[in-house]
Amino acid sequence: MLEIKTLGELKKTNYQPKSVKEELRDNLIQKLRQKEKVFEGILGFEDTVIPDLERAILSRHNILLLGLRGQAKTRLARLMVDLLDEYIPVVEGSELNDDPMNPISRIARDIVDEKGDDTPITWMHRSERYVEKLATPDVSIADLVGDVDPIKAATLKLPYSDERVIHFGLIPRSHRCLFVINELPDLQPRIQVSLFNMLQEGDMQIRGFKLRLPLDIEFVFTANPEDYTNRGSIITPLKDRIESQILTHYPRTLDIGKQITRQEAQITDSQRKQVHVPEILENILERIAFAARESEYIDEKSGVSARLTIAGYENLVSTAERRMIICGEERTQARITDFWGVVPAITGKVELVYEGEQEGPYMVAIKLLGEAIKEEFDEYFPDPEALIRDGQRDPYQNIREWFSNGKHVEFLNDDAQKNWRKALEKVPGLERLVIKSVPQVEEEEVHAFMELALFGLSEYNVLNKDIINQKFEFRDLLADMLGGSDFS
Repeated sequence: MLEIKTLGELKKTNYQPKSVKEELRDNLIQKLRQKEKVFEGILGFEDTVIPDLERAILSRHNILLLGLRGQAKTRLARLMVDLLDEYIPVVEGSELNDDPMNPISRIARDIVDEKGDDTPITWMHRSERYVEKLATPDVSIADLVGDVDPIKAATLKLPYSDERVIHFGLIPRSHRCLFVINELPDLQPRIQVSLFNMLQEGDMQIRGFKLRLPLDIEFVFTANPEDYTNRGSIITPLKDRIESQILTHYPRTLDIGKQITRQEAQITDSQRKQVHVPEILENILERIAFAARESEYIDEKSGVSARLTIAGYENLVSTAERRMIICGEERTQARITDFWGVVPAITGKVELVYEGEQEGPYMVAIKLLGEAIKEEFDEYFPDPEALIRDGQRDPYQNIREWFSNGKHVEFLNDDAQKNWRKALEKVPGLERLVIKSVPQVEEEEVHAFMELALFGLSEYNVLNKDIINQKFEFRDLLADMLGGSDFS
């Protein structure tokens, strides 16, 4: 088809004009029949959001994706472009991507009337048929719909009553395209009103012109539920005209969260080769996000974006990489102490309520990390409090006794891998605890579980953990109080 250059040649083919919604529907049906994945790279929505979105496309609906920040709403909209036909014919020189068989703009109609079958056409790729606009309070009707252009009127020596003096806005220029408006509630109500006709009757009027453009557009809107009260709202008549409202959500399991983080994190090949990240650290990182979404210190209406874990994973790897470079090592393993470098990725991704502001962003991040470590500890090791309560044999006895004799362990943030391992190995019974509690542990990750055991015991207050300058220190608080410290 791409070799066709004129309207006459196009008429000789079997080309039939289709609306954008029909294109989306037909191509979706084809993909479903062939069992192809429709929305590549979208994880966790297979049984919830994606079926709703597919039903909306099959119904030829305009769509509102409603969800908290970082729930892949914009990505879903962008992936809908892949359901458009690969190429469509356009009248060459037209402003509104006019179909040669059905031009709607004055310029395109004049070209077709003048040249007939010799009307030149070009081919527009589907990647050019995506238009996205972030709704902000300063967006005007002229931006979206259009207005009279006095310079064009003067240049062409035309009166303002001539439709050729119109400067078309984003919506008319999105004819035969997918048009996405992000954060719809941020649009002023009077601007939202300008969308009524387009959604209901499928046409649009500009200023006082009698002209009504029968635009062909698939609208996709995104919105955050919080916006309905804090920044603005979607006016009821507009919401009524958007046929399908689809609710998005955060990952519902750790495994889905980890898959998303691994997929989205920008990690270089050299980082992957040089920095090993044990799975328990990936779990802790995802648990931080889960804990944040339930935390009393964080505004649940604002949400906790998936970007927290993505940025956190990048920081975790980079913290380990930086330590490796400083210590002159060729390869290293990320560890829990490296999470001090993840804190900036947490504090910038959460919206604190009053209680959280009183605690401070840093302390909230530390509390979230502690909760995540405790949950991960519980997956592998017995609960120290339950053991004492039920009178069971204490697998932590040797560790308790060693610390109660005034011994201590410290981990420098930028310490070499061998020093970190030596510090863990000097705690008697720690390695045996790991091997007994986690029999399937790989040799490479034994020390990671040993570190998890120490951090977990500190969360249960079996040990005292101090963060002093650039190091973590574990000791028995009672032994210190009794003056029995022995720093050997």
